[in-house]
Amino acid sequence: MKNSKIVVCFILISSITFTLKAQGIFKNAKEKASNIIGNVSFKSLSKDPISTSFEDTNTIVDLEDTFGNDASYMQLCTQPRDSTNNYVISPGFYEFYGMSFCLKAGTHGPSDGDGYLYAPVLGKKEAIVIGILKNFEAHPEISQHDVQLLLWAIIAKTKFTKLSAELKLVALALLNPDQILDLNNGILGFVPESAVQKAISNAPPALQTVIEIENKMRGMFETGQHTYEDFERLAILSGVAPTTNSEINRGRWSLHPDGYYIRYFPEGYSRTRVQLYVPESLLSATYNASDDIAVPANTGAQRLAQCNIPVVKCAD
Repeated sequence: MKNSKIVVCFILISSITFTLKAQGIFKNAKEKASNIIGNVSFKSLSKDPISTSFEDTNTIVDLEDTFGNDASYMQLCTQPRDSTNNYVISPGFYEFYGMSFCLKAGTHGPSDGDGYLYAPVLGKKEAIVIGILKNFEAHPEISQHDVQLLLWAIIAKTKFTKLSAELKLVALALLNPDQILDLNNGILGFVPESAVQKAISNAPPALQTVIEIENKMRGMFETGQHTYEDFERLAILSGVAPTTNSEINRGRWSLHPDGYYIRYFPEGYSRTRVQLYVPESLLSATYNASDDIAVPANTGAQRLAQCNIPVVKCAD
């Protein structure tokens, strides 16, 4: 049975790869010629598949940072779900320790003092990223590391056809066929270093760093010879991000568009403590972490995608 599944997956990967080539989505000859002569634009290198940024947050909120510090919090993961797997929540306080994911390689990890605010997942690949995070919950056989690698590959604009067989299988399990085909739209291959430097020569230093790291990651994904730790060392900058928007403290509440309040306490990039407050005026609401990004006030730190999977087994 296991061997038959492997054969089926191999056939699916081969079929999708052939379809991508047949449709001319990634235009091999043109891209190779462009890379050789260094004809790559700053626009193509800097285009972010997920565009959510600090500008997409709402910094105005009518709750103090200390509000709810002494409240009794219910476990979110014990709450009922609706037909689309959203948590159904009534007035009160809720807390959730969930898996989270870096969505901006070449930035600093969260520090103890960083304030994070709510923003939706936005950008050309938003449906793909949300699909990965939502469907991950139904696939306990897939590791958090594999999902993070797939997200890094997407953020770095890596071709689906250049991913390892293992990552292709992860993508096939978490995405539908149309989303798989869309993975190659607006995607780059590895670009020679000289072409990258020429294209980014006038860009701000922080953006240059992100573009250089994304290009290195594309090369690493294409070789298929690197460990998770290799990608992590490259994606996560050491040290603390330069302070920006210092007036936004750790524990700042955000008003969610659905009428409740939310705040984030990242513990590294791979897990986040999320707190929710549903006011009495709101009879009920729904929450799905996979629709959200925790955005840092320190713009040199990482955006953190959220998901509904707890980092420890939820107590009944």
